[in-house]
Amino acid sequence: MTGFDPRCTQEPPLAIEVILQLDVFGIILYAALTFMALVSMLLYMEECVYIYRKVSSNKKSAIIWVNGAAPVIGAMSCLGMWIPRATMFTDMTSATYFAIVVFKFLILMIEECGGDEIFLRQSENKTFRISTGPCCCCCPCLPQVPITRRSLFMLKLGSFQFALLKVVFTILSIVLWTNKNYDVADMTISGAAIWINPGVGILTIIALWPVAIMFMHVRNTLRSVKIIPKYAMYQLVLVLSQLQSAIINILAMYGTIGCSPPYSSQSRGYLMSQQLLILEMFIITLVTRLLYRRQYDPISYSEGEEEKNVILAIESGEHCGKNNH
Repeated sequence: MTGFDPRCTQEPPLAIEVILQLDVFGIILYAALTFMALVSMLLYMEECVYIYRKVSSNKKSAIIWVNGAAPVIGAMSCLGMWIPRATMFTDMTSATYFAIVVFKFLILMIEECGGDEIFLRQSENKTFRISTGPCCCCCPCLPQVPITRRSLFMLKLGSFQFALLKVVFTILSIVLWTNKNYDVADMTISGAAIWINPGVGILTIIALWPVAIMFMHVRNTLRSVKIIPKYAMYQLVLVLSQLQSAIINILAMYGTIGCSPPYSSQSRGYLMSQQLLILEMFIITLVTRLLYRRQYDPISYSEGEEEKNVILAIESGEHCGKNNH
């Protein structure tokens, strides 16, 4: 190619090189995005304190994990923006955190229904519709599955395997990378990425299926706790952090996104993806904070009284997890 710049094939720049090459617009852009990531984390920490003080113990862990998805991804994207050579590690951290969020969102829906025992009691003689995405949305002929302790356990297991195995694959990828056997851009048959990444993709689809099944079952009974917009935010984080980033990175890998020294084409693709994610996760953090913060009051009754109130609320036709004083 005429006029090809050899710097387009070099490694991502060091952090000091990023700082030195910034112009006025770059300084303003980086400062604004860093400010957004910092505010997101501060809002999340404040929200954790609020949840810890005012939410019942059975929901605290799940809500804190789910609320942290956007701030953590935004913070990791900010680190990757400033330190381009750490992009692989920041992306892996974000993906691993979100794998745990998938499982925690399933647990949150169950806890909003009062926990396993109350959910099973109120769902007796009912069924799960398994013909839903992302696995079986095109298979309406699939039979309904009775709601039992075993089927509930299988749903939990389906999501938990992703949280566990994603950590395992992340550690394996880092170990192989240190031995120069793992490269995200190496899509040859002899590269480790071509085997690990599709495996993680399959695990992701398997993990998302139980969450979708549970959501389809409880979306009406939990409407009053805004489960639909909460699920929408969870799905939006998934699409933006996984699908959007994958599309940009693939375009960069095949040269569709041009290089801009000191950034190669692939490094520039990562940079664009991270900058978009910081802005998007900042907005999602604000929306998620409104959805979760406004739902809860200080807990002033004992655990036994809490369960009794949940049962009375269910029997009176209100949502599964609403506690009335």
